Amino acid sequence: MSVASAEVDAWIADRLIGGDPALDKALARNAAEGLPAIDVSAAQGKLLHVLARSIGAWRILEVGTLGGYSTIWLARALPDHGVLVMLEIDPHHAEVARANLDAAGIGDKVEIRVGPAVETLSRMETESEGPFDLVFIDADKPNNVAYLKAALALARPGALIIVDNVVREGRVTDASSTDAAILGTRALFDVVAAEPRLTATAIQTVGAKGWDGFMIAVVNDE
Repeated sequence: MSVASAEVDAWIADRLIGGDPALDKALARNAAEGLPAIDVSAAQGKLLHVLARSIGAWRILEVGTLGGYSTIWLARALPDHGVLVMLEIDPHHAEVARANLDAAGIGDKVEIRVGPAVETLSRMETESEGPFDLVFIDADKPNNVAYLKAALALARPGALIIVDNVVREGRVTDASSTDAAILGTRALFDVVAAEPRLTATAIQTVGAKGWDGFMIAVVNDE
C-alpha cells in the first residue's frame, strides 16, 4: 500500500498534536491576509517546541516569522520569564503576526522588530544583546550565511541554531545551480562544515510541506 507523506503528517498530527484553535486561527488569519502558505507544518512546529523545551530555552531569536505560526510554537516553550525576539522584514506580515500572537495569549513574551534582518542583527551584535539559547532561521536563503554568523555571535555555548529549508527537494546537491536560494543554502553548509565552534547535522523532512529539511547545530563550549 502506498501512502502519501502528507497523509502520514496528518496522521502524526492527529495522534500527537491534536486540535489547536489558536494555531488554526493563525493559519486562517494568514490566508485571509494574503500571506503565502509557507509556514512550518504542525509536526515541524511541535519539533521546534520540543527542542526549545529540551534545552530549557528562555531566550529565543527567530529570523523570519511570516505570520507567527512557528513563533507561537516556540514561545509556548518559554518559561514565564522567557522572551522571544522575532525579526520580520515585511510590516504587513509583522502586523498579522502580532495579531496572531496576541490571540494565542503569548504576545507579552514576543518582541517584534521590523526591517531587514541583516541590519537588525548587526545592531544586536553591536549592542551585545545575547546570549540566546535557541536561534531559528527561516528567512531569505541568499542571506543564510550572514544569519548563521550573527546567530553564532549572539548564541551562548550549548545553544541550538536551527535553519529551515536546507534540502529544497534535493536540489541542494546541484553544484551547477544558479538559483540564489540553492547557492545560499550550499554556502551555509560549507561555512558550518568549516566552523569549529559548531557541531551540526541536517535531517531531511517529508510531509505536508513536501521534501525539505532542517539543519540543527549546537554551539560548542569554548
